[in-house]
Amino acid sequence: MNSLADKLHLEIVSPDRVFLDEEVDTAVVRTTSGDVGLMNDHIPMVAPVSVGRIKIVQDGKAREAACADGVVKIRGNHALVITEAVEWIEEIDIERARKARERAEQRLQAKTDEEDLDRAKAALTKALNRIKQAEHQQR
Repeated sequence: MNSLADKLHLEIVSPDRVFLDEEVDTAVVRTTSGDVGLMNDHIPMVAPVSVGRIKIVQDGKAREAACADGVVKIRGNHALVITEAVEWIEEIDIERARKARERAEQRLQAKTDEEDLDRAKAALTKALNRIKQAEHQQR
């Protein structure tokens, strides 16, 4: 078992809540350059986070969360992930995610102005990620 000195302090926040603020063994975050493993004494880094999943290992047990775009900052034994949205995979409401996907697809087909299209694309990406993560968890 790791001592507290070997732990990484991981903080994950979204606009509506502090999702996680705890000591963990490791975490893996999907960035725009690929997956990045975070651990104690990591090289200082700031990177954009991509829509995907965050894998958190705490006391030897793995847990996963779906997340939206954001940024990760790590320095020493502290990592901060700021994301638009985050939730534990097992808490995803797959029906709600499917309805969000349908709404986004309808908005894309409506071919409104560029800003609406960008929002619809972002909403579709998030909905598809939530569905993918939830379906993967069910296997």
